[in-house]
Amino acid sequence: MKRRVKFSFPTHLVQEPIIFQLGKDYNVVTNIRRAEVTDVQGWVVMELEGNDDDIDRGLDWVRDRGVRVDPVGGDVVES
Repeated sequence: MKRRVKFSFPTHLVQEPIIFQLGKDYNVVTNIRRAEVTDVQGWVVMELEGNDDDIDRGLDWVRDRGVRVDPVGGDVVES
């Protein structure tokens, strides 16, 4: 199963390894498609691949950390 999402990071989480932990702890493959990160904010659009239960549990954990998670449709790599 693949799912496209956008993570929006508040200032206090910009430097935390959330995406790494998601992949490691929840057996989810992350493929970053677009991103913009500064010292005070950041967003990342990515594809998540894995089984539905692992992805759902991982996204719940990400939300619990304080990251906003939004679904993304269409092709995220455009010029």
